[in-house]
Amino acid sequence: MATAAKETPGRSMGHLALHYGNAEDGPKAAKLLALLGLVETQVLPFPNGNFYRFVVDDQHFARGDGIMYLSALPEPQLKLIETIHEALRVGTSDEHEAVKGMRQMMDNDFEASFHFGFLLNSLEDLERIILDLKDRAENDPDLKGRIKIGLNRARKGNPEIDARLDASPLYGDVTRFAYGSNGVQAFVETDLLKAGQLGDAMVIELDYVFPGYDQHVLSVVEM
Repeated sequence: MATAAKETPGRSMGHLALHYGNAEDGPKAAKLLALLGLVETQVLPFPNGNFYRFVVDDQHFARGDGIMYLSALPEPQLKLIETIHEALRVGTSDEHEAVKGMRQMMDNDFEASFHFGFLLNSLEDLERIILDLKDRAENDPDLKGRIKIGLNRARKGNPEIDARLDASPLYGDVTRFAYGSNGVQAFVETDLLKAGQLGDAMVIELDYVFPGYDQHVLSVVEM
């Protein structure tokens, strides 16, 4: 017997549609989303690659929100991306200066352009996920060379949080700081997901906010 979805007040984030480049990358991109903690609920085979439906967590199985769709890029969009890359000589020794500038900006700040963030309830969970991905970026044939990790720790000034992050297996030696206090960020950039101005990569952000603080990185931006 089906279970009725619970009603919730107000609005919620419904869904985000993500794309991969070719059929071979579909299972790899789906694997990455699962490793980030999303729950796969459906797979449909299509000639140009599988269509996947994920939800953010178990609470969203029967709901119409918290959904991530994943499918292959449509052919017209692929052709547009290829044309842009040819015109700007992307990836060549003669790459357009605008492309070089964009890449330099993203290397310095993962959240400077389009990205999508998930809020986690456990710092330990975030640490486990990212440490696993760092290992897989070097040793997993499906992910090796396909992901890049960036980390921001909370701005210093809270002795308890500073001590926790100093002892962290992930953040202990991080020297980059978030645009705010009492929370941390982890960025996963991957070419398994196609997005952004060049249609070549996507950044997914994992966040954790320490409990008990009204002011934190996701509530107040500090420059």
